Amino acid sequence: MRKADSIFRWRPEVLYKRNPQLNRNGELIHLLSTEGLPRDILTHILDTASNFVSVSDREVKKVPLLRGKSVFNLFFENSTRTRTTFEIAAKRLSADVINLDIARSSASKGESLLDTIANLSAMAADIFVVRHGESGAPYLIAEHVAPHVHVVNAGDGRHAHPTQGLLDMYTIRHYKKDFSNLTVAIVGDVLHSRVARSDIHALTTLGCAEVRVVGPKTLVPSDLSHMGVRVFHTLEEGIRGCDVVIMLRLQNERMSGALLPSSQEYFKGFGLTPDKLQLAKPDAIVMHPGPINRGVEIDSAVVDGKQSVILPQVTFGIAVRMAVMSIVAGNEA
Repeated sequence: MRKADSIFRWRPEVLYKRNPQLNRNGELIHLLSTEGLPRDILTHILDTASNFVSVSDREVKKVPLLRGKSVFNLFFENSTRTRTTFEIAAKRLSADVINLDIARSSASKGESLLDTIANLSAMAADIFVVRHGESGAPYLIAEHVAPHVHVVNAGDGRHAHPTQGLLDMYTIRHYKKDFSNLTVAIVGDVLHSRVARSDIHALTTLGCAEVRVVGPKTLVPSDLSHMGVRVFHTLEEGIRGCDVVIMLRLQNERMSGALLPSSQEYFKGFGLTPDKLQLAKPDAIVMHPGPINRGVEIDSAVVDGKQSVILPQVTFGIAVRMAVMSIVAGNEA
């Protein structure tokens, strides 16, 4: 690891004395995390996304807002859903999209992250969409790009996945209209989930009445009290009376050591089945950021059931990512 990249070991917030996502006018120039974003900016993103949802229904699914702009998708971790929806979103905004093949790029030959960014910036990049296994990578990039270049975090380590958090908020608002009376349960492998952190920050900022975290003790961080959530270690109590249930997958690729007896035992205790879902409110919606592991964290009957809004989440994700890119591209440092 080179000296410039050793900053990944730091907490991202120490990189900036002010919020690095906002310019001096308080406008969004990068999207790095839902943490620290004012409520009005979150609402502005959701409102803007509402205007883009109908684009999918047009014969010509394009608007000219990013015509002439170049969007570079830099995915240092595997992704299907997120990468594809970002690409679709950028193309619907009429941007030129470049998908960097990391496995065949100079990064695989030892080039540092910042050198890679510098070279791509020299190719007239306007927006970098970055997914990286190290927490803080998008912050590091944002610190070193020119004022006219914007960075969107598509997931960094265990830290944040802000566009997933925002599309989750859009989905909740679409079906439930208002956050102020909602009880939302986030269930599963919270310890390794960047989605859970992004959801919690967004939900509390938007005024959600109660946010619950549900999971086995080995998969729930011990320091969640400062985030304003209630912790439950049984699924039945955790989802009882909830309006929204957000299921998370087991992130085995991030686990070190045996944190669970087996996936079968996990499903027995924390898998969402139709019978257990009856403990939530009758009109509760079920969400999942994907990819789904049927029979591990969620039963197929729930995935395909009438309370599931998992596929609409994916559709809304395109509109939300269009909103984010159009907003950051309209502002400069």
